[in-house]
Amino acid sequence: MSGSGRTWAGVATFAVIGVIGVGAALLYVNQKGGGKESAPPAAQAPVHALEPQLAAFAKGSLAALQAPASPTAPDYVFKTADGADVRLADFAGKVTVVNLWATWCAPCKIEMPTLAALADHYKARDDFAVVAVSMDLDKTADEARAFIAENAPLDFYIDPKFQLAFEFPGKGAMPQTIVMDRQGRVRAVLTGEADWAGPEARALIDHLLAEG
Repeated sequence: MSGSGRTWAGVATFAVIGVIGVGAALLYVNQKGGGKESAPPAAQAPVHALEPQLAAFAKGSLAALQAPASPTAPDYVFKTADGADVRLADFAGKVTVVNLWATWCAPCKIEMPTLAALADHYKARDDFAVVAVSMDLDKTADEARAFIAENAPLDFYIDPKFQLAFEFPGKGAMPQTIVMDRQGRVRAVLTGEADWAGPEARALIDHLLAEG
């Protein structure tokens, strides 16, 4: 083959690789968010330092625990397993751990059994709840429902609009976990996987329950 022929063959090969790369990137975005991209870390909403009485629990698996800029929980409607409307305000009176997750999020699925263990540890109390809200769209909703069924005693909740995860500092990142007190105030948030069955998590929950 002449030098010119080899040059054009190289250009053609480079172009094909480029097209494949773009296609793979688009497939990753669609798989990860049903066509919706999560915002990069730089776009996350500002967070404040944890209040001193909670800072002691930001260690070990909960080292990334932070306080949101505002303690006000969004007035956002998501769905129960039977399709009824529910809001975070409906859990007022309970210390509530809200976890935002999806079946296509591997860290979400890894940490879910620890959230189930946390719920099981406090199952005798009527002033505590773990609320795992799936961000799955219609095509994976059944898979999400089946996964939660494997993680008793968690109940199934879903946000079919894929929006609740953008209402908190992670701005669409998952998993996100939000810890609320009995007054419905957001006291701490954590973006990323954590061990919610560990001693740090139980100590945090015990502290909030003891606030009365």
